[in-house]
Amino acid sequence: MDRIHIFDLEVDGILGIKPEERVNKQVIRVNVTLWVDTARAAKSDDIDDAVNYRTITKAIVAHIEEGEPYLVERLVAEIAEICFETDSRITEAEVRVEKPGALRHARSVGITIHRTREEVTGG
Repeated sequence: MDRIHIFDLEVDGILGIKPEERVNKQVIRVNVTLWVDTARAAKSDDIDDAVNYRTITKAIVAHIEEGEPYLVERLVAEIAEICFETDSRITEAEVRVEKPGALRHARSVGITIHRTREEVTGG
């Protein structure tokens, strides 16, 4: 199966449990890999036959800017849901959310999940 990647999407948002994290926006880094058959789009060269990663990216950015989850675990699961809701052709998604600078002496901390459409939507 083919894969579409969104690398190092950085959005300012509220994420965390500490009081200062509830008030001050911080950089949230997102990486997404989507499993989808791209053969039809490759053959037709028509955007209507392709998964529009711009649309998915805009939905992720809006969600991060508007939401205020406490846990990275929640945000990473919500982003997977957004991917499946945005395009029915996506069969699997791997999502990584990182908080750069969240821990002293570490470049970032984060969580990666891998979900199938069936796991998230039930079908």
